Amino acid sequence: IFAGTGLKATGVDLLKSQNTREHHTDGYNIKNLVVRRGQPFQVQVSLNRELRAGDKLSLRFGIGENPTKIRGSLMSLKPEKEPDFSGWKISIVKKNGRECLLSVTSAPNAPVGKYALHVKTGSHIYKPENGVIYLLFNPWCKDDTVFMADEAKRKEYVLNDTGYIYVGSAYSIYDRPWNFGQFEEFVLDACMYLLDKSKLSLSHRRDPAYVSRAMSALVNANDDSGVLLGNWSGNYRGGTAPMDWIGSVTILQNYYKTKKPISYGQCWVFAGVLNTVMRCLGVPSRCVSTFNSAHDTEENLRVDIYLNEAGEKLNWMSLDSVWNFHVWNDVWMKRTDLPDGFDGWQAIDSTPQEQSQGVFQCGPCPVKAVREGDVYLLYDAKFVYAEVNADKVYWIVKKVNGKDKYIRVTTETQDIGRNISTKAVGQNKREDITLEYKYPEGSKEERKSMERACSFIRPSGLVPRSGYASTVAEHSRAVGKPVVLHETVTKTGLYLEITNTEALHPGNPLEMAITVKASTPGNWTIDLAGSCQLQYYTGKVQANLGTIKETINLEGGSEMQIPLKIAPDAYMKTLASVDDEVLILVTAIAEVKETNDKLTKETSMRFEYPPITVQMPEVAKLNNEFTCAFIFKNKLNVPLENCKLLVEGLGIFKMTTFDQGDIMPGRIMKSEVICTPTRLGEKKIVAKLTSNQIKGISTEKGITIIE
Repeated sequence: IFAGTGLKATGVDLLKSQNTREHHTDGYNIKNLVVRRGQPFQVQVSLNRELRAGDKLSLRFGIGENPTKIRGSLMSLKPEKEPDFSGWKISIVKKNGRECLLSVTSAPNAPVGKYALHVKTGSHIYKPENGVIYLLFNPWCKDDTVFMADEAKRKEYVLNDTGYIYVGSAYSIYDRPWNFGQFEEFVLDACMYLLDKSKLSLSHRRDPAYVSRAMSALVNANDDSGVLLGNWSGNYRGGTAPMDWIGSVTILQNYYKTKKPISYGQCWVFAGVLNTVMRCLGVPSRCVSTFNSAHDTEENLRVDIYLNEAGEKLNWMSLDSVWNFHVWNDVWMKRTDLPDGFDGWQAIDSTPQEQSQGVFQCGPCPVKAVREGDVYLLYDAKFVYAEVNADKVYWIVKKVNGKDKYIRVTTETQDIGRNISTKAVGQNKREDITLEYKYPEGSKEERKSMERACSFIRPSGLVPRSGYASTVAEHSRAVGKPVVLHETVTKTGLYLEITNTEALHPGNPLEMAITVKASTPGNWTIDLAGSCQLQYYTGKVQANLGTIKETINLEGGSEMQIPLKIAPDAYMKTLASVDDEVLILVTAIAEVKETNDKLTKETSMRFEYPPITVQMPEVAKLNNEFTCAFIFKNKLNVPLENCKLLVEGLGIFKMTTFDQGDIMPGRIMKSEVICTPTRLGEKKIVAKLTSNQIKGISTEKGITIIE
C-alpha cells in the first residue's frame, strides 16, 4: 500500500491567544481567529497518524462564495512545495508524532475579508469548527500599503478605541468624547457585512483606497441602505437625535442586527462611525474637524453670505453655506494609483453632501494634493480643497424702488478652513493639523498652491449667486475672466471684533460687545448695525434674537466698545424647542460716512454649561464590581427639563440611558451605576447629559483595570 493511504486531519488548533497577541488583534471580541495580512500565524493540525514522505497535505484558504484557484479566491498551500503563485507562504515548523505545527503567511496585498480554512489530505477534506479566519490590513507590515512606521501612531490610529471629536466654533472649540469601540462584539462582523455589501471585486479588496471609498459610501444610507440616515431637520422623532449618541458601538451593532439604516446622524456621527470601521479593518484613521468649513455647491471657491440692512443673515438666499465645523476622516496609505508624492493621509468623508461618480461618497483625497493645489487628483480633491480654502463674500441686500439691490461689503480670504483639528497621538488633547492641509496664509507657497488650484477650478466673476440674485439683469454682463479675490482693505483701516463680556449661560442675558477701531488718522462717523441670531452648526439660522443700530464718532487710532445684550426671554423658548445644539451668531456691519468704507464681521459662540463630575476609583480588578457616581449641579437660573443621562464604558459598562426628570435651579443630580470590568488595561467611562434646554454636556474619566 503506498504511503498516502488514509491520512486524515482529525483536528485543527488556530492557536488564537498566541496568534492574536502577535497580530495586535487580541482586542477583538469574537470567537474566530483575526489576523493581519503579510504576517505569519501558526496552525496546529492533528492527524490520524504520523506524517510521512509522499503524504499529500494542503491548507486551503477560500474567500467568498464558491472560491476557485483560477479567480484567485482559493489558496491551496502545500508545505515543502514551491511557494504558491498567490504570494501566500506555508512551512512546517515542527512535527511531533501526530501533531504538525505549520506557519502560514498571507500575501501583504491579500484581499481583506473572511477566509474559510479546510485541511486537505489526499481526497479527504477536514472542515474545522470556527474555521473562518478574518484577515485585516496590517499597518505593522512594511510591504502592506497601509504600513505606518511609528508605534505610538499605530497605537492611536489603529488600536485606540476611544477618542474625541472636536466641535463648536473657531471662537470656542470643545472636545466631544467618542467611543469608537472597534473591538466590541459584532462590530467586526458589521464591517465584514459592509465589505460584502460594497460588491468590491476581489482585486479591489486588496487596495485600501477602494475599500475606504466604498466605506465612505456605505456609512451613509443615502443610496445603498448603508449604516446611518442623515437628518438636519431638527425633528428626530422615530429615531435617536444626533446629539444623543456617544459612540459608534450601538449604531453598528443595531445595524448589523437589523440590516436597516439607523436614525439619525450628522457629520460627527458619520465621522465617528467611519473611524470605527476603518480602524476595525486595520487602516490607520483619525477624525478631522475643520472650523468654518465651506460647503460650496458650485466648486467655484466662493461662498456668498447675504445680510439684510440690520446685519441679519438671510437663510433663504444662500445656495452654499459655511458650517461652523465639519468632521471627516483621514486614512493612512500609499497611493499606488497616483503619481509619486501623494502617500500618507487621505481625506474621506461619509457625510452625504455631494454625489461623487453618482454616489454619496467622498475620497480618498490626498491631503498633500489639497496643500499643493493639485485638485485634479483622485478622488474629489476639488470638493475637499473648496471646503478648506474658499473665500467668503458678504452682500447686503437693500430694497431700492421695490427691487433688491446687492451691495458687496467684505471679502474674507482667510476665514475658511481654520483650526483643522484631531486628537493628539497618545495624549488627551487637540492637535492642530491645519499646516498639513494648507500652507501658512499669505506665504508664497500658499499663493502658488492657490494659483495651481484656480487653473483647474474656475472661480467665477464677482456677481452674487443667490437663486434670486441670478435673475437680476444687471449681472448678466459680469461673466468675464476668473477673479482671484483679495482681502478687503478699507481706507480708514476699519477693524471689527466681537466678544462675549459675560459667560454665556443659558437662562442668563447674553452679554456681548462689538469693538470698532479705525487706524487711519482723522475723525470718522461710523454707522454700526449689529445682530444676534441662533444658528445650527450648518450655518442655518434658527431664530433672530435682536439687533442694535448706532452712529459713533471715532478718532483715528482709537477704539470703542458697543454692548449688545439679549434678554433670556428672547431665546429660551427656541433653545428648548430644538433637538440640536445651537450656536450664538453675532454679525456686525460698519459703514464710514466720510469714505463710504464698509466692513462686516461675524463670530459664532457656544453656550457654556455647568460640568458633570465623575467619582470612581482609579484602579479596579478584572470581573470585580465597582461603583461609579455622576454628579451634576444645575447652576443655571432655569430648570432643565426632561433630563437624560447617557453612560457607556467600553469593557466596563454597556451603553445605557437613565431618565432623570427635571432638574430645578440649584438642585443636584446624583446617579450611580455598578460596573463590572471584563477587560484589562486603561479604560474610560463616558457620560452625557441632555435636556430640552441643553444638549451638549459630556464628560469622561479613565480607570485602570488590573488582574
